[in-house]
Amino acid sequence: MVKKPAGGRISDEVQPAFDGISKMVDDFCRDHLNEEYAILCRNLTEKLARKRPSPLVSGKPNTWACGIIRTIGWVNFLDDRSQTPHMKLPVIDKAFGVGESTGQGKSKLIRTMLKIRQFDHHWTLPSKMDDSHAMWMLEISGFILDVRRCTREVQQAAFEKGLIPYIPADRPDNSETE
Repeated sequence: MVKKPAGGRISDEVQPAFDGISKMVDDFCRDHLNEEYAILCRNLTEKLARKRPSPLVSGKPNTWACGIIRTIGWVNFLDDRSQTPHMKLPVIDKAFGVGESTGQGKSKLIRTMLKIRQFDHHWTLPSKMDDSHAMWMLEISGFILDVRRCTREVQQAAFEKGLIPYIPADRPDNSETE
């Protein structure tokens, strides 16, 4: 049985749906992706389970699992052949026994509901964050700048506003800011 997440309470009504969907997501990530994907997919499943009312109690669990994995795959360009792991998104649909339009639709619903976009640092694989240049581009005083090349004070302000995932100047290997 999947453990309840520590990040918030999942209601007793939602817990069975959460457990079933989490198991499907974990199994798929273990068999086809990797632990980084599994963690992000679990986090997304938890976020949907804690939403009030939780959408996970309506619809088929396999469709939700498919949509969750598709969403994380979409953010991280899983269908790009230069990525490892790499997988075309319709393969996810087939693995869960749903049609391509159903998988696309559920992923779009999740992205819209939670305002998820590509280069969203909340849903980007940690191993890909430093390589994702678009994530670090911010408009400052009308200029587009790579915030990693800005002062620590600017980075701190961007971090406090939730615009970047961490303060690059505080990392021990901050060669980007040198």
